[in-house]
Amino acid sequence: FFSSPPTATMALNMRVANRSAVRAARPARAQVVAKAQKPSFGQAAAATLAATSLLAGSANALTYDELQGLTYLQVKGTGVANTCPVIEGGSTNLSDVKSGTYRMQKFCMEPTSFTVKEESSFKGGESEFVKTKLMTRLTYTLDGMDADVTINGKNITFKELEGLDYAATTVQLPGGERVAFLFTIKEFEGKGTLDSFSGDFTVPSYRGSSFLDPKGRGASTGYDNAVALPARADADELLRENQKSALALKGSAVFSVAKVDPATGEIAGVFESIQPSDTDQGSKPPKDVKITGLWYGQLQ
Repeated sequence: FFSSPPTATMALNMRVANRSAVRAARPARAQVVAKAQKPSFGQAAAATLAATSLLAGSANALTYDELQGLTYLQVKGTGVANTCPVIEGGSTNLSDVKSGTYRMQKFCMEPTSFTVKEESSFKGGESEFVKTKLMTRLTYTLDGMDADVTINGKNITFKELEGLDYAATTVQLPGGERVAFLFTIKEFEGKGTLDSFSGDFTVPSYRGSSFLDPKGRGASTGYDNAVALPARADADELLRENQKSALALKGSAVFSVAKVDPATGEIAGVFESIQPSDTDQGSKPPKDVKITGLWYGQLQ
C-alpha cells in the first residue's frame, strides 16, 4: 500500500512541534536587572525608585524575526500576538548605542503588572497600590508605534508620534470592584538618560463625547439631564451626572534601557507608568493605575 501524502494540518503540527522543540532546547535568557524611577502622577520629574525593575523573559519568548516567521494559524489563540519581541543577543552596554537622531519603529509596550491605588483600610493609614486581577483578554499590549528619538552620549529625548497607542483594559480589585482605564502612551515626551528617561503623556477619555449613558445623556449629544427629573437638573448631587466631560487627562511614565543590539538597531527595556482610570465621563474621580512591563523598539 502507498502512504498518502501529509495533509496541511499534519504539516502545520510538524512545524509547531519542531519550533517547540527548538525553543525548549534553548536555555532560558539571563535575567537583567535595570534601575528605574518611580513617577509621580501628573509630574514629569520622578523620584528615585528604591527597588529595581526586573526584566526577565522566559525561554519561550520570541524574537522579531521569529514572530514574523509564524503563520496566522500558529499565532491564533496562543497569546503570542499580545507579546513584544525580545533581543536574544545584543549587549547590556548602553554605550554601544551611537549618538544621533533616529526614528523608532515597531515600538511595543507589554504590561506585566497592573496595580491600583487604594485608600488604607486602617484609620490614618497611607494609600497604597494593590494588586489586581486582569479581566481583559490578551488584547492590551501597545504595538506598531513610531517615535522620534535623539541620543547624545548617555542622554536621550523621546517623542511618541503615532500607532496603536491605546488599549481599553479592565482590572478587578480584591474587593470585587472593577476599574476600567485606557492604557496608553499617547503623545509621550520624555528626556533623561538611557538608564532612566521620564515624561508625561495624554490619557484620552475612556468613552467618547457621543457616548450616551442609560438616561440618554452625553457630552456632545443626547439629553442635558435625566428626563424623569427635570426640576432637579441643577441639583448639586446630580450636576456631575448631568454635565458629561470627555476631556483628556495626564499620566507619567519612566523608561529604562536594558539591552541593545547595534547590528540590528533593536533596543529594549522596562517601563513603569501611572495614569488615571476611567471617570465615567466626569461623574466620578479617577483612580491611579500603575502599569509596569517590558518595551521594545527598532532604531532606524
